[in-house]
Amino acid sequence: MRRFTLWSVATTVVSGLLVLPITTSADAAPTAAPPPDTDFEKVTLNDRPGEPMDLAVLPNGDVLHTTRAGKVWLNDADTGVNTVAAEFDVYQHDEEGLQSIALDPGYNGRSNKWVYVYYSPVLDTPVDDPATPGVNEGDAPANGTPADFEPFKGAIRLSRFQFSRGEIDLSTEQQILDVPVDRGRCCHVGGDIVFDSQGNLILATGDDTDPFSSDGYAPLDDSEGRSPAFDARRTSANTNDLRGKLLRIKPGRTGGYTVPKGNLFKPGTPKTRPEIYTMGLRNPFRIEIDPESDRIFVADYSPDASSANPDRGPAGQGKWTVVGKPANYGWPLCATSEMPYRDYDFATGTSGPAFDCDAPVNDSRHNTGLTQLPPVSQPTVWYTYGASAEFPELGTGGIAPMAGPAYDYDKAATKDPRSGAWPKYYDGIPIFAEWGRDYLKGMRIDDDGELTGIEAVLSTFVTDNVMDLEFGKNGSLYMLEYGDGFFSENEEAQVSRIDYIARTGNHTPKPVISADKTGGDAPLSVAFDSAGTTDPDGDQLTYQWDFDGDGRFDATGATATHTYGEPGVYKATLTVTDKGRAPGRGKHASADVDVIVGNAVPVVTLTTSPAPGEAFHFGDTVQFQVEVADDQAVDCSRVSVTYVLGHDEHGHPQTTANGCSGSIVTTVPGGHDPGEDELNAVFVAEYTDPGEGDIPALTGSDEVVLAPSE
Repeated sequence: MRRFTLWSVATTVVSGLLVLPITTSADAAPTAAPPPDTDFEKVTLNDRPGEPMDLAVLPNGDVLHTTRAGKVWLNDADTGVNTVAAEFDVYQHDEEGLQSIALDPGYNGRSNKWVYVYYSPVLDTPVDDPATPGVNEGDAPANGTPADFEPFKGAIRLSRFQFSRGEIDLSTEQQILDVPVDRGRCCHVGGDIVFDSQGNLILATGDDTDPFSSDGYAPLDDSEGRSPAFDARRTSANTNDLRGKLLRIKPGRTGGYTVPKGNLFKPGTPKTRPEIYTMGLRNPFRIEIDPESDRIFVADYSPDASSANPDRGPAGQGKWTVVGKPANYGWPLCATSEMPYRDYDFATGTSGPAFDCDAPVNDSRHNTGLTQLPPVSQPTVWYTYGASAEFPELGTGGIAPMAGPAYDYDKAATKDPRSGAWPKYYDGIPIFAEWGRDYLKGMRIDDDGELTGIEAVLSTFVTDNVMDLEFGKNGSLYMLEYGDGFFSENEEAQVSRIDYIARTGNHTPKPVISADKTGGDAPLSVAFDSAGTTDPDGDQLTYQWDFDGDGRFDATGATATHTYGEPGVYKATLTVTDKGRAPGRGKHASADVDVIVGNAVPVVTLTTSPAPGEAFHFGDTVQFQVEVADDQAVDCSRVSVTYVLGHDEHGHPQTTANGCSGSIVTTVPGGHDPGEDELNAVFVAEYTDPGEGDIPALTGSDEVVLAPSE
């Protein structure tokens, strides 16, 4: 149950929240009210981040972030220049690809250069053959025999690599752990990585289960001949499987790992995996850890049922949990310890009894673990689509929880005159993001990890589908935003830094860059301009130009000209620095533009039948045709068309077909009312040209959205 703690000194209530007494120091905390939003500013670091997935902040303020398609980007804190630190070759059917990145707890960039990456290696998994447009060999069958499902057995890999001089050296890979997955079907294969104070690595894994034939309730289908991918009891509720879990391991010195003491099952326990710390999770897409207590903050995504059904179970529940010890959180047998699902026979369509959350039993024929499971633990916070009686501060809307970090205030970080370190008011408060509701909240907890209050954080700031949050050593909050759209780089996507600026009162300049041309054959002369650049304080500005993205400034001044003599894609960067309010207090920001020499971005046009506005129903077969205009010969085998089930502002990719023409059978989204749930069928076509020699390959795309007919 929700519990509030009364302080032993006089307290003040603000908007129904319990807070600590007023103090006199600007950095003493907490005060009676949070600092005003005007004491903070948001600085964009990369406004073209690809399809962003996860970020890691280096001790010097540099930022690495991953894209699902395989790139790792680096933002240089000193110059503002964005470069590609690595490019992984990854399997990308449905939601797979490059997921998370994290620094080794001893990382210093010198004697320890390890970064950890969780990604989908290509392996030999079947993919669609463009020569057979009527068949998609990359889709795993929904029904069949074990032999039919076997080719789609894959893995997502946790490895570490050396990161040095702005690049991740892929040849230094040390493989730590492979998590098995059933490829060729959607969903929930993401993972997140954190380290505790003892150097143990905690990896969150999803249930790897197709939810679209379960009417928005628990996927429990173990019918004869049905793909195991429709039964989450084989993963989350399986004590002998690594999916739907928090795994807690100690990486080895040369790869591999050992298992520390204190996990859910002792090593050697039959039908269990000793790596499991918590089980019964559906899609713990984002986790963080308290650096003081080692408590783990876990956000677990909800199934899609908009209302409870007495024959099936509760409405969807998003959860945020403070995990301090091993536990079972119930999925897919229980949504919470007080909200069981009903056992359901998918072959006959009949409901059985409700599961016993105090003594859950996994009797699925796909279960390879224990039948008797640990009792279900209650999450710290749970909420559905409507207003929550227990947690009204969370509002209403979609369910997409993202766990953020707890701020660890360090007074030393405030000594740098350019510091954006947050004030002590937020010390120890975990930051929670709701991807679907576009807000940040502070989750106040006491010394026992119990929730004592929820408060708005920077409510006037625009946050557009937050993917990840991380506090840097400098005390600033770094944020990764996905933007509105489906499995591509969205216009609102960005990497940013949120600074506390009340100590100096100095705002960061707002740079604007333009170029008179952004493409052509070599030699290509380009004129750059900073017109439109402003400083909120009216400070004097200096302008520095990096024409080729190598991190070295090539020119100064409000305008500049450069001639590119060799083919390539160049990220021309303008860095603008103000004079500040005192010596050494100047702040800078950057903007960039791509200049493409010797190659043109392919122009992709996707047409579908039916077309937008024509009659369409889920389950229909959609014909597609892709036309590509490029300065190189077009190879249709390099065309891909991905079908995404769009739900509100997010989506789940269902299948990918290859070739300039073909057909896709759309998924029937069980548990949704297309007329009420804002569902769409989204088709994204991409073409990557081959490039030639020193000319890099370039990608163009197009998108078609089909709304279901009423």
